[in-house]
Amino acid sequence: MQPDSIDRVIKNAINVVESSKYQIFEIAEASRGERESLTRELADVKEETSLTIDEVDKLEKEYKRSRIRLTEVSRDFNRFREEDIKVAYEAAIAFQLQLTIAREKENNLRTRRDDLQKRIKNVEKQVERAETIVSQMNVVLEYLSGDLNQLTRILESAKNRQLLGLKIILAQEEERKRIAREIHDGMAQTLANVVLRTEIAERMLTKQDFKAVKEELVDLKGQVRNGLEEVRKIIFNLRPMALDDLGIVPTLRKYVQDFEDKTKIHTIFTLVGRENRFPSGLEIAIFRLVQEAFSNVVKHSNASFVSLELTLENEHVKIYIVDNGIGFDVEKTQQIITKGNNFGLLGMRERVELLEGNMEIVSEKNSGAKITMVIPIGSPDHKEE
Repeated sequence: MQPDSIDRVIKNAINVVESSKYQIFEIAEASRGERESLTRELADVKEETSLTIDEVDKLEKEYKRSRIRLTEVSRDFNRFREEDIKVAYEAAIAFQLQLTIAREKENNLRTRRDDLQKRIKNVEKQVERAETIVSQMNVVLEYLSGDLNQLTRILESAKNRQLLGLKIILAQEEERKRIAREIHDGMAQTLANVVLRTEIAERMLTKQDFKAVKEELVDLKGQVRNGLEEVRKIIFNLRPMALDDLGIVPTLRKYVQDFEDKTKIHTIFTLVGRENRFPSGLEIAIFRLVQEAFSNVVKHSNASFVSLELTLENEHVKIYIVDNGIGFDVEKTQQIITKGNNFGLLGMRERVELLEGNMEIVSEKNSGAKITMVIPIGSPDHKEE
């Protein structure tokens, strides 16, 4: 097959996948709209159910009083006339009828509420499936759109690099999916709840229930603050602002403290040498290496302690990470990396090599692990990532 023919086939495949991706995206958007509509309806049904339950309780009390009254007038013919008995009987029947109707309404509302909750769960599953398919299609599109010939020439020197190409794309999609999930589970839910609570506050304002409106606004303010905190966490995970403002050392100190607070793994940070600023590319590279190493500790080591030592020298930066986890067989590390079962180690090693540095791993079963990375400060590849 001629190169032009191959290009046409690839372009046609890209067009088909792109078209399908947008169709699925539209389905996902429609499902999100349906979910929001169902959520609003559920809130209304819950409110109406609560009011109906109160009404049923009130009618039950009224019905009991009417039955007691009917019993009293029916027993004492000397005090009460036949007309009194008739009035008491009709009142009891009226309350019984109202109570029956209210109970029927309550049962219908409860059934409607349960049905809406099930529908919301099903729609959420549909949205999640659509998002997963779109993410997978993005991987395919990036792979098809890439310059495969150039990629082959660049990576033909090492088998690991051939594996790295697709792994990088998959890692990017996983990162996007993680960010989307964080936004969906955090800020998106907060904003959706804020919208619902605002609508409730509007209804209360219409009823001139100012005390309840004030309580809703106080609660809303707290939710907005929580949402803002979630956004700041997401921004820090993407790129810590302190890295540009304060440098690598203060950023790592904060990261280590946050890591310990989040994972409950005892963590120590030690600085050897004088604190100094480095090129932006080198600082972000150091941060990502530490971030990946600590992520591996959480995922694989089962450790209760991890230490980070950063040594700043005139010509090199040394990163020394030690944990007391389950460890692994270093002799099998290369096989593990080659098979693609530990992309964290593979990505770290490739990143260090691109910075013209070297990385050494020392570990044994049940003896923890030690990772040493040495990166030259004067490397020409220390560019902004």
